[in-house]
Amino acid sequence: MDDLFDSSLNLEETHFKEGYDEGYKDGLIAGKDEAKEVGLKVGFEVGEELGFYSGCLHIWTSAIRLDPNCFSSRAKTTINQMQDLVHKYPLMDPEDLQVQAIMDSLRLKFKMLCSSLHVKLDYSGYPNSSEATSIQF
Repeated sequence: MDDLFDSSLNLEETHFKEGYDEGYKDGLIAGKDEAKEVGLKVGFEVGEELGFYSGCLHIWTSAIRLDPNCFSSRAKTTINQMQDLVHKYPLMDPEDLQVQAIMDSLRLKFKMLCSSLHVKLDYSGYPNSSEATSIQF
């Protein structure tokens, strides 16, 4: 008689464990899918921003080749530094700890260069400081 009641007490625990295991397995699958989607989105955004900076650099270096005196030596130095940062960006290793530092340096140098060249260029992929107040989550 004791075994009959013991199995009914263990039934609840057995169902609880089965439910937990099944939920955990489904959560892993859903988490991987969501992580893949986020990774693709962020990777695209980073590639788009790097492409924008690279395109600007190509135009500026082409202008320097046509007329070596078109920019100041300071602007040329900043252009070279930006080129080094773009080439240094670890495209194939997104978990590299330098990723954020390199991107921050690129953004800063781009703003400095645009200011010194008196050019009004904005990368439209991320919000300007005036637009940041209107962002809602």
